[in-house]
Amino acid sequence: MAFELPNDFRCPISLEIMSDPVIIQSGHTFDRVSIQKWIDSGNRTCPITKLPLSENPSLIPNHALRSLISNFAHVSPKQEDHSHSQSQSQSQSHSLISALVSRSSSHESRLESLTRLVRLTKRDSSVRRKVTESGAVRAVLDCVDSGDRVLQEKSLSLLLNLSLEDDNKVGLVADGVVRRIVSVLRVGSPDCKAVAATLLTSLAVVEVNKATIGSYPDAISALVSLLRHGSERERKESATALYALCSFPDNRKRVVDCGSVGILVEAADGGLERAVEVLGLLVKCRGGREEMSRVSGFVEVLVNVLRNGSLKGIQYSLFILNCLCCCSREIVEEVKREGVVEICFGLEDNESEKIRRNATNLVHTLLGNPMDS
Repeated sequence: MAFELPNDFRCPISLEIMSDPVIIQSGHTFDRVSIQKWIDSGNRTCPITKLPLSENPSLIPNHALRSLISNFAHVSPKQEDHSHSQSQSQSQSHSLISALVSRSSSHESRLESLTRLVRLTKRDSSVRRKVTESGAVRAVLDCVDSGDRVLQEKSLSLLLNLSLEDDNKVGLVADGVVRRIVSVLRVGSPDCKAVAATLLTSLAVVEVNKATIGSYPDAISALVSLLRHGSERERKESATALYALCSFPDNRKRVVDCGSVGILVEAADGGLERAVEVLGLLVKCRGGREEMSRVSGFVEVLVNVLRNGSLKGIQYSLFILNCLCCCSREIVEEVKREGVVEICFGLEDNESEKIRRNATNLVHTLLGNPMDS
């Protein structure tokens, strides 16, 4: 039996399933290829809201949505043979919501309701809206607070699905979800911590949420702690959440002040390129540059990414090195000794326009006019 991916997974421009979803400053998500063509054609407004965009709009990876699309795509049609029609899903969700919010429901009943609602909300936006409109979010948050690891993981997964709706993102934050997330990041199970970090990434798509989450006590420090001590999955999800939050300038100093720079450099040295992307945002603030200049071996880490990293890692490493070299003659000399000029010349024909531009800018900085100390 054939099945369709949710419409939320389709790019508003191409109407195709997104392979590389990115967020623009209006808060809406598009497939990277489609929105890049829109921008390259000279458009400087959001295709949906028509609000103006900056001259060089940032395209922020929507890692949470990409993960959901990837996970959904791996569900086989055979597993979907018994899926219900939309009207049946609506009817089924009503009874599940009732069981979830009822004070007389048993632990087993709540767990079953959460498990089935997670399945339904993963692919049906109408069910996601029904859950929030019914006032069931409070009951879901109570399950996060329950201390039961299984209930906690299912309730966090349901909140993650609910956050796919743009209209839900601000409402969930207003309902107090950030406090629960921070608590889980501190003392939850590894799986719960990873889902909690992913949920923060999804909520941070909305600009006002970036500010709210960033200013919440311990939110950023909990992510930094997870980045330092977590498993591979936890570290990747925490770095992704930090990246989403740091697209809001005021959060960069907060992340730096939590002692993140050295931890991010260590993570990047260990192969977590998402950490390089976060450093690429932190280098835009003075405190970030100062901390990076103090980290022994940081230039070597970036040079290693230039030689062996992905296109995205190379792009950010070039940008970081250029920013640091613009502020320190000592770093200029270190970068030269590492053979970066030759590496940049080798990138002149790279397929990525951003890499070519960043390489050219770095060469100009390294070989340009002498800078003041």
